[in-house]
Amino acid sequence: MIPLGWLCLAAMILAYGVANLLQSIAANRVSVHDTLHPGLFVRLAGHKTYVIGVALQFVGFLLAFFARRDLPLFLVQASSAAGVGVMALLGILLLRWRLVATELVLMALLSLGITAQVLAARPGPAHRIGMPGGIVLFAAIGAIGGLALLAVRLRGAPGSVALGSLAGMAFGAAAIASRPLAGVATVNDLFLSPLLYLLILHSVLAQLLLGLAMQRGSATAAVASMDAASAVPAAVVGVLFLGDGIRPGRMWLATVGFVLALSAVLLLTRYARPQPRRVAAGRVTAFGSADAG
Repeated sequence: MIPLGWLCLAAMILAYGVANLLQSIAANRVSVHDTLHPGLFVRLAGHKTYVIGVALQFVGFLLAFFARRDLPLFLVQASSAAGVGVMALLGILLLRWRLVATELVLMALLSLGITAQVLAARPGPAHRIGMPGGIVLFAAIGAIGGLALLAVRLRGAPGSVALGSLAGMAFGAAAIASRPLAGVATVNDLFLSPLLYLLILHSVLAQLLLGLAMQRGSATAAVASMDAASAVPAAVVGVLFLGDGIRPGRMWLATVGFVLALSAVLLLTRYARPQPRRVAAGRVTAFGSADAG
């Protein structure tokens, strides 16, 4: 029988892929924002596609949370990047996205890297994060928010990559908090843990930044940069401080797989093409005429 953690991992990839696709559609139907004002959420909430996308994002988050209970962060975070492939495939089939051959090759490389990490990962519970770790995660909220105030003024591909990367840092911090949090013994311990509230704050900030990133160019570039920025710090912290395990004799495989996956994601931010965006009757739309959602 397949362990629950692996099933959650596979379902997470599918949920994130569909969620990213729906959110990118909605983000391209809302006029571009140049501030971090949460009013963007209000405008996006007027589109059913965005609401459904966020709901699926939450499902993916829960699946990732349960997967992190036993699986190392480097595997879960790299696997979330496979959602880019699901998003692109659905975009091609349903929305007539046109991907260049380079993008397809990079997605195949991403899949190969994740497969290598699956073969190398050793399931096991995480170590605890003490007060110093909690302080660092709290300080990271201010640091990411400060950088976002500068990045939000960027347009086009640079804006997508910069804001997507900051979203990834916030999601990565949320992942770091959730790895030990997933192993708490009782529901009462869950709600009393400061890690739960740090996880929520980072996730909300990341969601806002991702919406802004998707408005500025290629949804593939925004999500790929997010995944890259999320994977690296989470992998390093997981191995060094949280006790993430690698099967004996397979360190080389885990390293090669991680480098392959990360390289593919980073190159996707360089070669991904912007999806269509059109202004009709004073309103920004994508993939067709203006739509109320």
